Amino acid sequence: MEIVRYADRTDRVVRVGVRRGGRVAPLSGVNEVSAFLRLPLAEIRALVEAEPGGPEVDEAQVLLLPPLDGRTEVWASGVTYERSMAARVEESSEKSVYEKVYEAERPELFLKAVAWRVVTDGEPVAIRADSGLDVPEPELGVVANAAGEIVGYVVCNDMSSRVIEGENPLYLPQAKVYAGSCAISVGIRPAWEVADATDLDITLAVVRDGRTAWKGETSTGRMRRTLETLVDYLFRGDAFPDGAFLATGTGIIPELAFTLADGDRVDIEIPQVGVLSNPVVVGKEPLTWLVDALSDPFAREVAR
Repeated sequence: MEIVRYADRTDRVVRVGVRRGGRVAPLSGVNEVSAFLRLPLAEIRALVEAEPGGPEVDEAQVLLLPPLDGRTEVWASGVTYERSMAARVEESSEKSVYEKVYEAERPELFLKAVAWRVVTDGEPVAIRADSGLDVPEPELGVVANAAGEIVGYVVCNDMSSRVIEGENPLYLPQAKVYAGSCAISVGIRPAWEVADATDLDITLAVVRDGRTAWKGETSTGRMRRTLETLVDYLFRGDAFPDGAFLATGTGIIPELAFTLADGDRVDIEIPQVGVLSNPVVVGKEPLTWLVDALSDPFAREVAR
């Protein structure tokens, strides 16, 4: 089961619902994920498990949207896996900062995207036109409600320019935050349906010209920090009245000789959570439809 946000192709209304086996049914009385995430976890679970608020339809009859809206933000964690630390040291002109944050009690956290900038499965992710060394970063995403309780999990792609961040760690916002830099799977897998989020496999494949150009895998069991610790630090310094999504860092990073290219496809899978597949484009121009999608969700179809 997944909690989804979708636009009905019949009446064009955006709703929040539950997807099971290729069928979607609306939740009763909830039309925004942001409103959903204002509720305590117990109420969220009761709402999801209650009788649907309308008829169930085939998912082909709806347009599945990124599962966040309103004031909900996406944040990200850095250097939570040893592989990530080693890769940052390799690429950076300031190597010690990554070693220090890996060992430190306080994690690295940064704002990744506001809701309207997020893309989802089948929509393009981008590499910056002024970069030259770019990689996907497959990550488990934690969905937290306004109280900081873990509601569920998503698949995230935290796109990154290695050359920009490597030149100077202070360039991290430019390396990480730009049009097409944040992708999230269409569904939120409820936390109570995932037996052990600390033991989830994560796989990545980059497909180029019909062939696998690079692949890798890791497990959330290799994370240095717990999911609860990362969420705790995120909520220590700020309020999230509409909840927050937190990408928990990557343990899969290609060697420096590899970079994404226009036309590639990035495939990420986390069993028990979901899949995420996105074509790769260059620059901000192919993402201009995101502005139109603010008022018309079906503007997203031009990108799929």
